[in-house]
Amino acid sequence: MSNSVPKGRVMGLDVGKARVGVALSDPLGYTAQPLMTIWRKNPGEDMRNLLRLIRKHEVVEIVVGNPLHLSGDVSPWAAKVQALAAVLRERSGLPVHLWDERLSSVAAHEILDEAGHDPRDRKQVIDQVAATVILRGWMEAQERSGK
Repeated sequence: MSNSVPKGRVMGLDVGKARVGVALSDPLGYTAQPLMTIWRKNPGEDMRNLLRLIRKHEVVEIVVGNPLHLSGDVSPWAAKVQALAAVLRERSGLPVHLWDERLSSVAAHEILDEAGHDPRDRKQVIDQVAATVILRGWMEAQERSGK
């Protein structure tokens, strides 16, 4: 991997209306793993939970899935996620990148299918896996671009 990936963990987020899936890279930026699912309560508590995780895991950069329409247009939900990303950038003082997450949930379901995970018991992990797909996609793009 190129030297552009910061030394320290990169956090990936799949922000949904009810849950936020969280994934982390290893400190050298080679791999991405699911971390946890945050069940959303209110914007203030959600932000405090994210900031606490950022400090705990010594995160140096954040990637937030940008839920665009398949056409590429900004959906109403994407506008809300972009606003959350802006607040997260301001409050954390870290670089926050929006990453096109179209089809990340489809990929996450495929990964869980291949692993033999029961479709009826996915609510606890699907968002974490989607966050991992988002983070891996961003990391691979950074590597390809030489950044």
